[in-house]
Amino acid sequence: MSQIKQPEPHTVTVSNAEDYRNSYANSVQVRMSVWDFFMVFGTMQQTSKEEVMVENFQGIYLSPQQAKALANVLGHNIAQYEQTFGEIALEPQYMQPNGPVH
Repeated sequence: MSQIKQPEPHTVTVSNAEDYRNSYANSVQVRMSVWDFFMVFGTMQQTSKEEVMVENFQGIYLSPQQAKALANVLGHNIAQYEQTFGEIALEPQYMQPNGPVH
């Protein structure tokens, strides 16, 4: 039996671009095409009983592979969060598989 040779580990250096910034988003819209996923981040405010305003501030394109990797990483981190702090409850309107996430 032959053994599969494992690739050598790579050194990864992470740095922030000059225009890097942290932002808070409580609204995320996801669009997809055959080639990529597009996530639009924004902040949402209830301006009146009948109106909600969303101000988008950043759009990010991801390849399908990166989108799936992100979903896996988020799933893992959410599971750890819930194990530590308890289940994250969602309102029924946000639990629809094809609905928007705001």
